[in-house]
Amino acid sequence: MTKVILVGCNGRMGQMITGLAAEDEEIEIIAGVDIADNRINSYPVFTDIKDCEAKADAIIDFSSSKGIEKVIDYAVDRQIPLVECSTGLSEEQTAYLQEAGKKVAVLRSANMSLGINLLLKLVKEAARKLAVEGFDIEIVEKHHNQKLDAPSGTALALADSINEEMDNQYEYVYDRSKVRQKREKRELGISAVRGGTIVGEHDVIFAGSEEVITFSHTAYSRGVFAKGSIVAAKYLTGKGAGLYDMADVLL
Repeated sequence: MTKVILVGCNGRMGQMITGLAAEDEEIEIIAGVDIADNRINSYPVFTDIKDCEAKADAIIDFSSSKGIEKVIDYAVDRQIPLVECSTGLSEEQTAYLQEAGKKVAVLRSANMSLGINLLLKLVKEAARKLAVEGFDIEIVEKHHNQKLDAPSGTALALADSINEEMDNQYEYVYDRSKVRQKREKRELGISAVRGGTIVGEHDVIFAGSEEVITFSHTAYSRGVFAKGSIVAAKYLTGKGAGLYDMADVLL
């Protein structure tokens, strides 16, 4: 049984994780942390993580990036593996998290979905086989109309996965409207669509002569990210200090 402290427990993702954990015999939320204790949970909730004395096997943090240093310090001080799911980290916060990985197990991924992380592996193999045959590569991502950043972090992670596999020979192109010219061979186009309540769609397109291969992932619910964080917490339990990501979980 993996015992977890859930940071951001009263938010939308926190409540999804709480619900999924209640149905999973291998994991238990034993304490929560949130700035507002405005929900009835089956576990005690603390407004300051420093007040939490629970004996946990892992921490899942799905809170805001504000104050993330306090969560990281808590994980290091108490030697509790940390699954860090907060988005929008600054360069300084990312560096702080990486430094913590030298002292405790830390898992962070651009996307907690198991499917997306499998896709990151598949597009690498596809690039190895298809790019050398002249296939053009494009990524199209779609999200709801409230999403602030574009392109999505997942789209960039997919692009980076391909580019790293191909010795970083591609240049990312986000907007072709300002330049009237043919597509360059080493372009990797990334397009963003925003509308409605789309949870998340990502298409990686390999377009060749006379044929097109498309890898697609669609998230129908944010529950896929909640599920991924639970799987990650189970994986990280008992792991030594180091930086991990969802690719390690899928090995």
